[in-house]
Amino acid sequence: MPDIFDEVEEDLRAERARKLAQRWGGVALGVALLALAASGGWQAWRWHEARQAAAAADTYLTLHRSTEREGADLATAGNGFAALSRESTTGYRTLSRLRAAALKAETGDQAGAQALWNAVAADTEADRLYRDLAILMAVTHALDSGDPAQLAARIAPLTAEGNPWRASARGQ
Repeated sequence: MPDIFDEVEEDLRAERARKLAQRWGGVALGVALLALAASGGWQAWRWHEARQAAAAADTYLTLHRSTEREGADLATAGNGFAALSRESTTGYRTLSRLRAAALKAETGDQAGAQALWNAVAADTEADRLYRDLAILMAVTHALDSGDPAQLAARIAPLTAEGNPWRASARGQ
């Protein structure tokens, strides 16, 4: 007798499992496919970002190497760095702006350099270290022509204890 009851109970369990699979199987399959598609999309996005970063790095290094050649056209290289900063991700955007500002200052375009340093200083996506460096460079290059009180107020936060630019800022 126990064999017949076990067999009936097993058939009932199998029937319940079939009904459960018919009712929720499509949903489970949809969730699994959605998770797979989301994972694939995430990986594709990361691959795309890595490609963009690699392209920005290549462009940055090419521009940098062009500035080191004898007789290099620094104004053109500065414009190249400025253009790169408009189309790059956060890291290369910041570095390109700083490099473009330095080249503009070196070639005598103080207004252009100040604009780029101010853009870096105001960029909340840029690392705090680089924003502070931009403030320090802007103040340093404006010492001869800027308002001393305004420059002192701008550089004052950099003189705080623990700021990596403290020694340089106090020297200004």
